[in-house]
Amino acid sequence: MSRTVVIVDTNVVVAGLLTANEQSPVARILDGMLGAAFPFVLSEALLAEYRRVLVRPGVRKLHRLTVAEVETILTDLAQHAIVLAPATAPPAPDPGDQLLWELLAARANLVLVTGDKRLLRDTVMQGRVNSAQAFVSGAR
Repeated sequence: MSRTVVIVDTNVVVAGLLTANEQSPVARILDGMLGAAFPFVLSEALLAEYRRVLVRPGVRKLHRLTVAEVETILTDLAQHAIVLAPATAPPAPDPGDQLLWELLAARANLVLVTGDKRLLRDTVMQGRVNSAQAFVSGAR
């Protein structure tokens, strides 16, 4: 796996918890985050989004974790993360993803790992947004 400093989108974290295939890129990324296998960045807003999504009743029904178990996972992630304050950024392709764009703007060497096709196609942050598969395989 790459030594690139990454921001991991919420959809990758959720997919990592939901997949039954432990060798899938999203599972490997989540395991890597939990094991501090590569440097990754969080902001308070992104960690809060992880929590907000993971404790939704529909999502909890899928991953079958208690709120306490979700909190434990989030605490583990936060302990291994580089916490950054977001910076001013151009508008994201989706206003709901602005927090990711602001984190990308915080440092020029950051890369976003996402499953969001709109973000993957966007030209504003071209070269700084990768799929989970591309990250795991080391492609840029």
